[in-house]
Amino acid sequence: MQILEKIVAHKRKEVAERKSLYPTDLLERSLFFETECVSMVKYLKDENKSGVIAEFKRRSPSKGDINKYASVEQVTIGYMQAGASALSVLTDTQFFGGTSADLSEARKFNYCPILRKDFTIDEYQIIEAKSIGADAILLIAACLSPQEVKQMSGVAKSLGLQVLLEIHDETEFDRFCENIDMVGVNNRDLKTFKTSIENSHNLLALLPNIVAKISESGINDPKDAAGLLQAGFDGLLIGESFMKNSQPGMACSEFVSEVERIRKLDYSTH
Repeated sequence: MQILEKIVAHKRKEVAERKSLYPTDLLERSLFFETECVSMVKYLKDENKSGVIAEFKRRSPSKGDINKYASVEQVTIGYMQAGASALSVLTDTQFFGGTSADLSEARKFNYCPILRKDFTIDEYQIIEAKSIGADAILLIAACLSPQEVKQMSGVAKSLGLQVLLEIHDETEFDRFCENIDMVGVNNRDLKTFKTSIENSHNLLALLPNIVAKISESGINDPKDAAGLLQAGFDGLLIGESFMKNSQPGMACSEFVSEVERIRKLDYSTH
């Protein structure tokens, strides 16, 4: 069984369980439910910001533990002080060691937009995302049909959440619909877990101009990051290369500074 199929199968069981424990009317009573979402697109398009979406991630199925005991408060505040444009918080427990409480905690300490990074396969999870303080949700084309993307992105919109659609290749472009705010090109093939930055460069010209464009996964060299921004990406989703450092905020700060230095250098030489 491929890892993605395994994750989705587990997620279906997990969601069914959570629905019985925390019905939607309970979620809708959350403090965050009435709060207006912060626009991730606006922050990514802001030329005075870095475009980096810094991710809080404890572990991954391919790498195992990355930073098991990291503090959400310290890391996310560190990311924002480092100049990140937005945050991404993994809330999957089984495979990534995250929890919904991690996102709520990040929300408590930060005003910036926060993406709930999870495997969304049910509308219930979208209501849940709003209830824990997220501003945006992730829909992964590889595990959803065009109809499901349309339906779920519509629900997200009705709650004021922005939607990031993640694709890996041209075959997934049919999932795009009018409710999508951001398209992310995953440089990691979720079937094999092989990563190549070239994937973003290859698909960039095909991405619709009406959305914010994000490159995801495997971005650990500031030169690559600067090249992706230069090419036309609005955002870069980076987690692992920061989280494997004992001080993720510091790693993010050095990365952002180096990307800015390279971009200024490129700008002055043209």
